[in-house]
Amino acid sequence: MPALSPTMEEGNIVKWLKKEGDTVSVGDVLCEIETDKAVVAMESSDEGILAKILVEEGSKNVRLGSLIGLLVEEGQDWKQVEIPADAGAPSSVAPPAPAPAAPSASAPPKLQHQPGKLQVRLSPAARNILETHGLDPSNVTPTGPRGIFTKEDALKLLQEKQKGKPSELKPVVSPAPAAVPSPSPATAVPSYPRPAIPAVSTPGQPAALGTFTEIPASNIRRVIAKRLTESKTTIPHAYAAADCAIDAVLKLRKELAKDDIKVSVNDFIIKATAVTLKQMPDVNVTWDGEACRRLQSIDISIAVATDRGLITPIIKDAAAKGIEEIAASAKALAKKARDGKLLPEEYQGGSFSISNLGMFGISGFTAVINPPQACILAVGRARPELRIVEDEEGNEKLEQHQLMTVTLSSDGRVVDDELASKFLETLKANIENPMRLALN
Repeated sequence: MPALSPTMEEGNIVKWLKKEGDTVSVGDVLCEIETDKAVVAMESSDEGILAKILVEEGSKNVRLGSLIGLLVEEGQDWKQVEIPADAGAPSSVAPPAPAPAAPSASAPPKLQHQPGKLQVRLSPAARNILETHGLDPSNVTPTGPRGIFTKEDALKLLQEKQKGKPSELKPVVSPAPAAVPSPSPATAVPSYPRPAIPAVSTPGQPAALGTFTEIPASNIRRVIAKRLTESKTTIPHAYAAADCAIDAVLKLRKELAKDDIKVSVNDFIIKATAVTLKQMPDVNVTWDGEACRRLQSIDISIAVATDRGLITPIIKDAAAKGIEEIAASAKALAKKARDGKLLPEEYQGGSFSISNLGMFGISGFTAVINPPQACILAVGRARPELRIVEDEEGNEKLEQHQLMTVTLSSDGRVVDDELASKFLETLKANIENPMRLALN
């Protein structure tokens, strides 16, 4: 399993494109691997014959360096290839069963899992009580979180045993210890209620009240969770918002459409942001943990939602591109992202991020910074609002304008409040006067 991205620790085999016995040339795609970022084609660096596939397609969480296939030179008998002894995944090797211990007269019986009987999850204290007194927890509904049989459940079961309810007791094989005084209800059962939530639902049976289905997280989802937590806990986020009038952008967009040039409002925002970063290079920075780095290239990361999670493909050198070129790049990158076909160089890096939820009717929101970048711009929807303006004669009147809220999340370590405010002020001027964008 190769490292197909800098942050990759494990991968999933999505599909094998070669079969055992197929001839392989240099550059041939052997399989598709889901990394922590995207689905990437694994190309062969050697030629020969694919002799053995050791990790089948659909396998999850294959660690880096694990052997997934064997390649032999042409002319060798690929059917008789010798498989290394350590080729199997460690998780697939079952540990040897321990030798049965001789029964002890003084040791309490251990709780054993019986085939066909539902396994009960026990807390350490509950297990000790059950094994000491030979109690059977299978007939009692656990009250702990996620269906755990708690100490309180065990003490309650012990009380019922001492009251002489045999239906919920297991016979004691070894001599029972000295009788323990029954704890009072005040000490045995807590005064607060505990939710009864079974661990998982049973396939093929109607779901009981409170059951749930656990959905395995993809590599991308796990990395997103890790990086978002890292961002919110280690980066001092600061927020600033501004309302931008986009009437001129909408008018220019209609004029371009007459010439069959199709661009979106988001394309104008990308261009305006890139131009603003060119005008204010102190915002086009990253933080490496020790120092601030001012980047020469203005590379805009655009957030794209996919079935596997959020990913941010990059429009390289956006300040040097025209609106139409930005629109074509954004459209192509978004399609590749949703198809899982992005190359590592198309989503790694970036100097500034933009997340637009306006198409979902969101008026405004705050976004989480994508480290090591210092800023991310959250863009809301366009909305009509009335404003008081003065005409040429100085008379006040009401006019309707299309406003859009943009919110900047900035890393306070490298972009202070004053710099963030000036950035938003310049960005607002560039959006409201889109002719400026043609001058940069």
